[in-house]
Amino acid sequence: QVQLVESGGGLVQDGGSLRLSCAASGRTFSFNAMAWFRQAPGKEREFVAAVSRTGSITYYADSVKGRFTISRDNAKNTVYLQMNSLKPEDTAVYFCAARRSLSASRDLNEYDYWGQGTQVTVSS
Repeated sequence: QVQLVESGGGLVQDGGSLRLSCAASGRTFSFNAMAWFRQAPGKEREFVAAVSRTGSITYYADSVKGRFTISRDNAKNTVYLQMNSLKPEDTAVYFCAARRSLSASRDLNEYDYWGQGTQVTVSS
């Protein structure tokens, strides 16, 4: 069993920054690639960023490219999402996800484990 716990969400003004963290515990050897997704009220969950096991490969949604950075510290079993130049349209619940495969993916259906989410609200 793998548990993922997100933290770092909150309320920030337009143009501000936040750093989300996702700490993994349990059978952490059973997952490799990790990702962040988000879901705004009334909308479907969407891909934000993903990182491979070694951190050498990263993917980003076009809407966050150049503003968000995903990284990981395997010694701490933690993945991060640094979010800069935040916009009101970034407001959503952000979810951490992990998959058993080595490869990062943009497809939420390919992820095996999910956290409970952390709220990010960007005020205009």
